[in-house]
Amino acid sequence: MNIKQLSETLINQIAAGEVIERPASAAKELIENAIDAGATRIEVATAGGGKTLLRVIDNGCGMGPEDLALAIRRHCTSKLNDSLFDIRSLGFRGEALPSIGSVAKLTITSRPAGADSGAEIAVFGGKVGDVRPAAANPGTTVEVRDLFFATPARLKFMKTEKAEAGAITEIVKRMAIAFPAIRFVLSGTDRSTLEFPGTGDDHLARIAQILGADFKDNAIELDAEREDVRLSGFAGVPTFNRGNSAHQYAFVNGRPVQDKQILSAIRGAYAETIPQGRYPVAVLSLTLDPALVDVNVHPAKSDVRFRDPALVRGLIVGAIRQSLQREGDRAATTGAGGMLRAFRPGYSPQPAQAWSPANSPSRPFHGAAPSFSGGFTGAAAPAAHGFAEAAQVAFDSLSMPTTRSEPIPSPVPQGASVEAIANYPLGAARAQVHANYIVAQTEDGLVIVDQHAAHERLVFEQMRKALSGRRLPSQGLLIPDIVDLPEEDCDRLMVHAASLEQLGLAIERFGPGAIAVRETPAMLGEMDASQLVRDLADEIAEWDTADRLSAKLEHVAATMACHGSVRSGRRLRVEEMNALLRQMEQTPGSGQCNHGRPTYVELKLSDIERLFGRS
Repeated sequence: MNIKQLSETLINQIAAGEVIERPASAAKELIENAIDAGATRIEVATAGGGKTLLRVIDNGCGMGPEDLALAIRRHCTSKLNDSLFDIRSLGFRGEALPSIGSVAKLTITSRPAGADSGAEIAVFGGKVGDVRPAAANPGTTVEVRDLFFATPARLKFMKTEKAEAGAITEIVKRMAIAFPAIRFVLSGTDRSTLEFPGTGDDHLARIAQILGADFKDNAIELDAEREDVRLSGFAGVPTFNRGNSAHQYAFVNGRPVQDKQILSAIRGAYAETIPQGRYPVAVLSLTLDPALVDVNVHPAKSDVRFRDPALVRGLIVGAIRQSLQREGDRAATTGAGGMLRAFRPGYSPQPAQAWSPANSPSRPFHGAAPSFSGGFTGAAAPAAHGFAEAAQVAFDSLSMPTTRSEPIPSPVPQGASVEAIANYPLGAARAQVHANYIVAQTEDGLVIVDQHAAHERLVFEQMRKALSGRRLPSQGLLIPDIVDLPEEDCDRLMVHAASLEQLGLAIERFGPGAIAVRETPAMLGEMDASQLVRDLADEIAEWDTADRLSAKLEHVAATMACHGSVRSGRRLRVEEMNALLRQMEQTPGSGQCNHGRPTYVELKLSDIERLFGRS
């Protein structure tokens, strides 16, 4: 077998297979070039979902004839010197334009600022034409026609024109969020024109252009720093959530990324506050020394690798949770909008989603064990009874209140007038309707509270505080459970042994390649300790964290809080209703229950007057 040198065209087509996966990939590369060129206005036009036409026009610095000739050659770039450790531009590989030119009909027209005329170069399926003079405005116009005509097999893997056009729209949105000062215009025969005017330094205004005006009213600002890694951006309140993760945006040193570590950290930060199957809305921007992050992981540059991923994860989770606590009982403003729509003539509500028996507030707590995923094998009926007893013993030892029918202590001074109490954020209780909903009057409107959901959250937060305040009760195993693991997994687990012991899991080395489990958390009752240890080892190997156990314990606490809170159907005195409202105001996250549903809806007086045509 003889070895031979591949042709330049074939080399570029191979590179195009990694860099240019679809029209949206080409759009991303061209927009990044425009931003690196200092453009303040970028126009993108498409036809046929970008397969027939993709045109990007910018008012950046432009290129002269000599630069044009180099721009379509592989590994020619103006953004990189001799090191990959200090990358401060979006592009740096020098592969995008030659890759596009090898599989499409590419034309680049450019004129530097101050030049009398422009120049143009064309590349058709890898064949490079001569540079020639051309009329052009200052800046650069890149036109890509018949993408993948030179590699027809690739066209078979393209999605519909509508889907490809939508992917380009998503790319433009991500770039627009990352660079709010730049004006973006997206148009073409396959879409209606979409324009995002520049907002200067007002990042939230630009985000509202992309995610909608509601996000501005339901966003919590983030600003945190840890060991020279800075996190900024905005996170939505838990009750402002979506049906998928498409509304989560992450940026590293201004570069839009889709990094699984960051998405996992967002998910962890909202644990026990978002309903299952729903996703928070968040826009996060990480700024750190370029030497601490590798952006050269993949030719598409959408993945990054942090030198200290645990630090980044901890920063994100901690910053979001602290911000949610800072906002206290804040709930989404969209609840009021839904209520107003329900009052309007002709409103037809969607059928309510049936609650599962385990989540039904009217179901008494019989000690059924929660269903765990990730290796917590389903315990049989006898084990369920054991779980209930173990959990109750654990929380009795923590002196936790299991308020079922006891009066709620009131922090409101006796004899306080309704007018004085109405000055509180959640106002003064005026009535209880259907034995479950508290109607309170505020200074400028009214609030409707779901008493069971609200008290459930209060009890859960008390339990969560107790979980983090001391070593959790554990149950010793008569015969230690010996778990065989690779040596490197054993080493990782022992690094976190002290933290796991605080959660009631006592482990120690048992010779080479083995871990001995001597105690397990009492809250979990009978369980598969071996599978838990293996799951923890896998998690530590991937994320360098052992959060899985604490998440399981919080799940148990959430279940107990649901069944240990004020029930639907219980009549409350006015003093008890006011006490519940005051405790909500003092408790972080009380705007939603443990299942992520809102605990209250607020209507302003102006909204009520609008319903009756008084404004």
